[in-house]
Amino acid sequence: MATVLDTPVAPTGTLLGYARVSTGHQSLDQQTDALTAAGVDQERIYTDKLTGTTTKEQRQGLSALLDYARPGDVIVIVGVDRLGRTAAEVMTTIRHLLSKDIVIRALREGIDSSTPTGRAIMGVMASMAELELELQRERRDAAKTARKSRGLPIGRPKALDPDQIALAERMRASGEPVPVIADTLGVSRATLYRALADRERS
Repeated sequence: MATVLDTPVAPTGTLLGYARVSTGHQSLDQQTDALTAAGVDQERIYTDKLTGTTTKEQRQGLSALLDYARPGDVIVIVGVDRLGRTAAEVMTTIRHLLSKDIVIRALREGIDSSTPTGRAIMGVMASMAELELELQRERRDAAKTARKSRGLPIGRPKALDPDQIALAERMRASGEPVPVIADTLGVSRATLYRALADRERS
């Protein structure tokens, strides 16, 4: 039962909804039904059907929602996990929305950022995203410093060196199949095809 302190502030903007499933075979119906039952207009529900990718550019529904939402708007979701496919994505999206003074309402968890308690919970999640990003930067910097101090190259090493690529070309010219060449060099077929293609373009 909500206390006076946890009474939501009446929203001043538009009620929006967001639904997401992880594959094209799953249905959005259950989520959209829950959102409309919560008062969201069907025309104001943004959706995504992800098929193995997580980048913002490929989450067109979420990107459109973030572009449209304005301070005071309320974004309703069935659960906070709908805002991303990883904890980092979820927390980063929450941080972005809170920074724009957009209310987040998660039905499953019963969290509403228009209440002091709800905003505190969302704020903690957003802070965790900031902390994780900072820790990732520190780990990358430490790794670079360690490699540099040992005289090691910085950055992603090449999968095949020029001698190996030359050997792969000779093996292919002699009729060896790509799987055998890849196994001999200890790389994947995709890596071998890419290296040979790069060599042909150069």
